[in-house]
Amino acid sequence: MARRYAAKVDDNQSTIVDALRRAGASVTPTHAAGEGFPDLAVGFRGQTYLIEVKDGAKPPSARKLTPDQQIWHATWRGQKAVASTVAEALAVIGVQFKGEVS
Repeated sequence: MARRYAAKVDDNQSTIVDALRRAGASVTPTHAAGEGFPDLAVGFRGQTYLIEVKDGAKPPSARKLTPDQQIWHATWRGQKAVASTVAEALAVIGVQFKGEVS
């Protein structure tokens, strides 16, 4: 059985959620679902996207997927993505990042 980790929210998650919503997406935070499930469920133009948020300000070793996340990502047969920045998250839904993050 995989270990249960506390549901932590990366420091940049609210900024990414904000940017996705400003782009017209609906966003439901799902970080508390557990068992490696991604942090965000994003709806945009009739599609659903699952995004794991990692903090790009942290060193690479701190941005690695947890063991539960690794298993989930390896076994999930649908769309999934990992994003560390607003630009990466917007790219997942097919929107080009333009400008500053406020």
